Amino acid sequence: MQDIMAAHQEKKPEERKHKSTQNHTRTSQVQWGRAWEVDWFSLASILFLLMFAPLIVYYFIMSCDQYQCSLIDPVIDLLTEKKHLSDIWNKTPMLTYRAAGIYTLWVAFQVVLYVFIPDFCHKFIPGYVGGVQEGAVTPVGVVNKYEINGLQAWIITHVLWFANAYYFHWFSPTIIFDNWIPLLWCANILGYAVSTFAMIKSYFFPTNAKDCKFTGNFFYDYMMGIEFNPRIGKWFDFKLFFNGRPGIVAWTLINLSYAAKQQELYGEVTNSMILVNVLQGIYVLDFFWNEAWYLKTIDICHDHFGWYLGWGDCVWLPYLYTLQGLYLVYHPVQLCAANAIGILILGMIGYYIFRMTNHQKDLFRRTNGNCKIWGKKPEYIECSYMSVDGTKYYSKLLTSGFWGWARHFNYTGDLMGSLAYCLACGFQHILPYFYVFYMTILLIHRCIRDEHRCFSKYGKDWKRYTAAVPYRLLPGVF
Repeated sequence: MQDIMAAHQEKKPEERKHKSTQNHTRTSQVQWGRAWEVDWFSLASILFLLMFAPLIVYYFIMSCDQYQCSLIDPVIDLLTEKKHLSDIWNKTPMLTYRAAGIYTLWVAFQVVLYVFIPDFCHKFIPGYVGGVQEGAVTPVGVVNKYEINGLQAWIITHVLWFANAYYFHWFSPTIIFDNWIPLLWCANILGYAVSTFAMIKSYFFPTNAKDCKFTGNFFYDYMMGIEFNPRIGKWFDFKLFFNGRPGIVAWTLINLSYAAKQQELYGEVTNSMILVNVLQGIYVLDFFWNEAWYLKTIDICHDHFGWYLGWGDCVWLPYLYTLQGLYLVYHPVQLCAANAIGILILGMIGYYIFRMTNHQKDLFRRTNGNCKIWGKKPEYIECSYMSVDGTKYYSKLLTSGFWGWARHFNYTGDLMGSLAYCLACGFQHILPYFYVFYMTILLIHRCIRDEHRCFSKYGKDWKRYTAAVPYRLLPGVF
């Protein structure tokens, strides 16, 4: 997901540095963030996504609303001229004042929780890292500070949600499902608005002009972003807010609304819906529990803020990552005990691999390698690279534990969990399986993109690393 955890080759907090007397600016420009120059394939991909990604989201949601989640029937109706595009569009719910009000209050509430309520959870929850934390060093040597309070925002939001559902009754728990398509238009408006604002800001009042990248190609710059860490004021960081809030906080609320709708329609909540809520809920909680660690991932350390993150986090994530729950509203599936237990085990094993792989990396980082992984002193490859200002950094690439099995084994666990979500929906339609197909493509692409950056960054040291750990995702296979 835009919020997917990145590979362990990213910048390490224990990196040592010393000044280099040479000017390595141009060399380092290819080591950080997105490209400075755009090739024809990248431009074609950008144009394709800008044109078709919004249509893909609309098509999936419309298919559920009008065709009981069939992805084929709309095409058949159009090809046989049983229906025209205008017929489908005319049946699509439009933007409403109610949806606009709901969405405005939702985003405003999350902004308040993010900016104006400092984290207090870290003061009484053992092991949780919250409050003011430092991010990674940017390409020009800036270290930004962040208010880590995502878990707190998630808890407050859900406490209020359940308080309303069982006590206050201000609104129906099905409110999200009941306004799902009108809310889609609101999410699109915000996604395009924040992306456009970020681009204008990068030209006229960037937070740090030296951390901006201009290719001269409008579409690429709009898509991939120009400014590295756009901010308003001291604490409102665009990347951290939109990556985590409002989309990921909403993820579990959306699933709860689906479960409430299933209860309303059929008088029960199926075990498949419970599985989807539980397994995806674990993933969301894991994200917020480790939000401080997230500051060292690819989204924060390398990606610039553009339409890819702005629109993607507002629209793509909440609408397509929750397709399993939406599908189960239209097609309730009651799994037999053996299948339910099997899917739960698959999801939990995937989560265990995902979490333990990242834990090994984090432990190695925090202790500068002075730790034990699987009962042994960890093995690693030491390498170096240059930042824009000519500072030389040293980094260590772990080759022990799960990181000795494959270079991105955390992604393998992630894909196992993704498959579990989809399997909970049965095999009647392909729509709920879009998620695992998409995640497979996304993570393989991210593997390749990460490794291209790491090769540019570390050079011959990266070749030593890939020789020591030859597989990307599956040991012995890929």
